[in-house]
Amino acid sequence: MEQEILKLQTPRLILRPLIPADAEAFFAYRSLPEVALYQGWKPMNLEEANEFIVKNTSTPAFTPDTWVQLAVCLASGELIGDVGVHFYYDGQQVEFGYTLSPAFQGFGYAREAIKYLLDFFLLSREMHRAFASVDPDNARSIRLLESLGFRKEAHHISSYLASDGWHDDASYALLAEEWQKRTASEVKSSS
Repeated sequence: MEQEILKLQTPRLILRPLIPADAEAFFAYRSLPEVALYQGWKPMNLEEANEFIVKNTSTPAFTPDTWVQLAVCLASGELIGDVGVHFYYDGQQVEFGYTLSPAFQGFGYAREAIKYLLDFFLLSREMHRAFASVDPDNARSIRLLESLGFRKEAHHISSYLASDGWHDDASYALLAEEWQKRTASEVKSSS
């Protein structure tokens, strides 16, 4: 089962585990304050980027209560962002977090990656539920989730501590049955 997630491909993207050779490109966008603005982490230095990737490479995929960070690459192999996949403790739920380099935001890459991962986990792997936590001020991320059918389930007040203080957090989720209906209606309307 673990090998299946090693390399996934969409029409424009390759999703694969981060590797040490990604460190400089990963650092280039993860070091930017505007990229970390709505995240639960602070901008990274190169050493922290390397440590993060090394730790990530030792995490086996599909292990309950672990995160795996996937590189989001263009078909050319250029790293443009990453998607965190959290395998929830029960083995039936998956959480997503995503980060893209500012130069590649606004082109639908994050939506394409998450849509593919929803198909992979909710349809192919038959998981029960996908969810994401988002800063309520991150309107672009909320629009992305809602465009895929995620619904807001909760707004937590001052619930997570970031480097600049306490922040609110909103929870969005999508059930496998909802995703199945949505994809079935998309297929039906395109025929």
